[in-house]
Amino acid sequence: MAKRILLADDAAFMRMMLKNILTPAGYEIIGEANNGKEAAQMFKDLKPDMLIMDMIMPEMGGIDAIKQIISEFPDANILICSAIGQQTLVIEAIQAGAKDYIVKPFDEDSVLETVGKIIGK
Repeated sequence: MAKRILLADDAAFMRMMLKNILTPAGYEIIGEANNGKEAAQMFKDLKPDMLIMDMIMPEMGGIDAIKQIISEFPDANILICSAIGQQTLVIEAIQAGAKDYIVKPFDEDSVLETVGKIIGK
């Protein structure tokens, strides 16, 4: 059975880019959220194998969403997306419970390698 992934980014273009990388590699995209609040609720409802989430989003940012999800699901596999220059946010996200990060603009090989390292194929 394909690993199930939830995407959260306020930019539809970024979600589409990730979908175009992950779907052909055999992963199933089970939902898309526009902000951290939606991501936390969808994680609870869908229980994905992984959440790939942007850090800067409206309503609720990535850090707060991570804290909320981890409080209920301590073993959640959360991969964050960060732009170059957001090292402070990346460290904060990892400390909050994110497993790893990928850098925008996305490099297909590094996205697949990082996802595979965390949840396998």
